[in-house]
This record gives sequence, C-alpha cells and structure tokens, in this order.
Amino acid sequence: MKTIAVITGASGGIGKEFAERIAEYGKVDEVWAIARRADKLEALKESVPYPVHPIVLDLSRSESFAEYASLLEYEKPFIKLLINCSGFGKFASTSDVPTEENLNMISLNCAALTAITQESLPYMGKGSDIIQIASVAAYQPVPYIGVYGATKAYVLSFSRALNREVKSKGIHVMAVCPFWTKTEFFNRAIKEDDKNPVVKKYAAMYLPSQIVGKAYRDIKKKNKDVSMYGTVAKLQTLATKILPHKIIMDIWQSQQKLK
Repeated sequence: MKTIAVITGASGGIGKEFAERIAEYGKVDEVWAIARRADKLEALKESVPYPVHPIVLDLSRSESFAEYASLLEYEKPFIKLLINCSGFGKFASTSDVPTEENLNMISLNCAALTAITQESLPYMGKGSDIIQIASVAAYQPVPYIGVYGATKAYVLSFSRALNREVKSKGIHVMAVCPFWTKTEFFNRAIKEDDKNPVVKKYAAMYLPSQIVGKAYRDIKKKNKDVSMYGTVAKLQTLATKILPHKIIMDIWQSQQKLK
C-alpha cells in the first residue's frame, strides 16, 4: 500500500513550505499536492524531496470533493499526513466585500477543509497526522476581518474536537495558528491601491519557514493540539483569554485607527 502525504494549498505560501520540507516530518512514498495552479504544482517536482502527484482542484467548488474521493477510492493509499492549507481572507468591512466572495471564503476555509478531512479519514489509521491551518484570529472577533476570523475560529474548534474523536484510532489532529505571516495571502486580502487599508500596523511579521518548522516539531508531540510560533502571537492569544473580547476589539480598532 502506498503511503502518502496530502497537502492542499500546496502551490504557494505555507502549503508550499510544508511540501518542500516534508522530509522533516518523515518518509512518504508520494506527496499529493492540491491547488488550482497546475504550473505551480508541476514546479514542486523540482523542490520536494519525494515524488509529487499534482492534483489540480478548485476546492471552493463542491464537485472537487467527489473528484478527490474518487481518486482515493481508485488508489487506496494510506494517508500518513494530511495538511489543509487552502484558504483566503479579505481585509475590509463585511458590507464592502461582495456577498459571493464572503460565501466563497466560508466555503474554502471551512467546508472544503471539512470535506477533505472527512474524505481522508477512512484512509488514515494508527500513526496518521492531520495539520489544519487556523490563525491567531481564531481566538477573537476581528472587526473588518470578521468573516475570515470567524472561519478560522471554526477550524480551531473543529480540529481540537476531532482530535479527541479520532484519538482511539491513533490519529493525531493539530491546528496551526499563525500570526501575520509573509505570504501571497496579502495579495488577495488587501484591496489594490487602497489608500486607507484596514491593517496599518503589524505587531510582528513571521516567515512561512518559522511557522512550518514549529509545526513539524509540534506534530511529533502527540499530546499537542495547537501549534503557535512567536512570542507576540502567544502574548496576544493570552490576552484574549484574560480580557473581555469587547476590550480586545477596542484595542484592535484603536491600534489600526478603525472607527
């Protein structure tokens, strides 16, 4: 039986970093790299240490889940590692983002992650791991990044609960909660030529290499269900557990000069 790692959102950013550094996790026979951009997936064959199977899917389309399920049924692999990195966010007032785009965000960040996870579980077993990309934003309401933050709260809650459900099967689930991370995420999140951007001050900006390195170390700790890199990220998350969210939102809006 072929042992594989499945990585969604593998064409760039954190997903690409996970793919290129897969050897830090362990040996697999093949990496199934899922994303929309075929050329970017093909390029991974040059930088990933194990054979890459590019799978071009738009996970915001529900038909993609059936295609993925059919491929699993045909190949019948053992999924040693699943990493869900697909997702996007928008920095704007909810009413300033087209309804269709907000719904697409929910579909990709929540529904697709859930579907890929659920379709993968029958092919996982003792020793398998699941890494879900959430966010520090999962711990608090974030005005003007509200829909994105809410989707990541779902990812965090779902991942921690699922970890308990599949523990008896020897499967480990861990949510990764990055702080601001330097990736292509911002290309879509921020309006082009926006003269009054939502985020005017970044308390810290980390690199994908830092997030991924910490995640690969943490996934080996079977009692760990959340991975978080950086002192600033940890301090902010601690504050959300101590202070009322009303105050947290006031601080955020004051910091970014948002009404």
